[in-house]
Amino acid sequence: MGRWVTARRRAGSGQARRHAPPTRRRVPGPVRSAALTAVLASTAALLGGPALAADEPADYAFAGDARRIEGASGTADAAALEPGATYRSSLPRDGVLSYRVELDASSDTYITVTAVPGSAGEVTAVDGIRVRLRDADGNSCSTDTATFGAAHSPRPVTAWSRREIVPGATRCQESGTYYVTVERTRPQDSPPRAWDLELAAVTEPRPAAADAPTTPAPWDSATPEPLAGEPQRRPGGQGFAHATPVGQGVWRDDIRPGQTLFYEVPVDWGRRVHATAELDGSGDTSGYATGALHLALHNPVRGEVDDAAKGYAGRRTTVGLAPLPPVDHANRYAPDGQVAGMRFAGAYYLVVHLAAQVADDFGEGPFGLTLRVRLSGAGRAGPQYAGESRPGGVFEVSAQDRVAAPENGPAEGGAADGDGLAMKAVAAGGIGTGSLLLVGLGVWTAVARRRA
Repeated sequence: MGRWVTARRRAGSGQARRHAPPTRRRVPGPVRSAALTAVLASTAALLGGPALAADEPADYAFAGDARRIEGASGTADAAALEPGATYRSSLPRDGVLSYRVELDASSDTYITVTAVPGSAGEVTAVDGIRVRLRDADGNSCSTDTATFGAAHSPRPVTAWSRREIVPGATRCQESGTYYVTVERTRPQDSPPRAWDLELAAVTEPRPAAADAPTTPAPWDSATPEPLAGEPQRRPGGQGFAHATPVGQGVWRDDIRPGQTLFYEVPVDWGRRVHATAELDGSGDTSGYATGALHLALHNPVRGEVDDAAKGYAGRRTTVGLAPLPPVDHANRYAPDGQVAGMRFAGAYYLVVHLAAQVADDFGEGPFGLTLRVRLSGAGRAGPQYAGESRPGGVFEVSAQDRVAAPENGPAEGGAADGDGLAMKAVAAGGIGTGSLLLVGLGVWTAVARRRA
């Protein structure tokens, strides 16, 4: 993916500015079933929702299997990142952290860094993180920057680096040691507190058949109509590894100022995804928060594909993603970063953030949030890979994923079949049955995690 050019960001609309390309199977995280997730969501709703402090947004939930690692001040002492694993580290205000990774000469590699600044301290629009990947000789393979944007609201921001095997290329093509560096983009204006980091490394094998660079097929760039229908309650997750699975439909949750919600949407080869996020009115229209409602789409390796933000004046507000092409392996050769980001099948992530500054004029909330997800296009077979991704299954849609997002999913926002069955089980059996299901879920989760 070294072919990505500077990604487009519309700073005037309050979006974060990012450079370089936008780019699962899921980077290590808990295995989950859509039906069982629906049981949890339904039970949580019956019991009053997740237990959060009354005046604090939910924190970012790191991957349960993330390994602790320390970044080094130079390459000589850089700790190793293993493709297929997830790591947790921290980033001080000043200085550049280095990590190393051993790469072969045939696989594309993606290393994604999510910075979690916490709620303490003010951030600026251009504050954020910069991630670089270099070879052993210091040649740059890729650079990406993610900033907080016009809302000045602390939130998880994700930047990524990549090494792509490109026919005819001469830089960053050999096997050997490569170095990832992470730093703040504006340390002089950044809060003094260290930021938590979540790092994930993923490899994508080459196609079994020769893959000559080609232009992506033409696609309809008209903005799809937002999906209509009655919303289904679906609490969002608190991190990439704990994102709530959803398919096509209309989903409902509550969000507080400063909070970020994560959803994952399985998108197969040949399919398109479009989403909008709507924030309810507050009843008070005397204030205004810049770039308050932020919606972003990340691809299966967590690389940001597109984002959009909109200000809030106390009235119902909607923000939507740009039209995106169907998922196609050839998209990686597109000069447009958004198109290039739609290069593989798997779990895409919808990330919604409500700026902390909303509380200044409109109170602590919570505010009603509606997420409308539309999937279109006919699914088809993808390329046959010459090997396995690390971790395995990142670039495919599993049978469990298809339950969450059936090929012709709930057209007007109804629950997918698996979700519906799970919800009916809870409704028919009452709380007693729901409790029994949750006990079984605990055993199932433990087994799944041990297998993972």
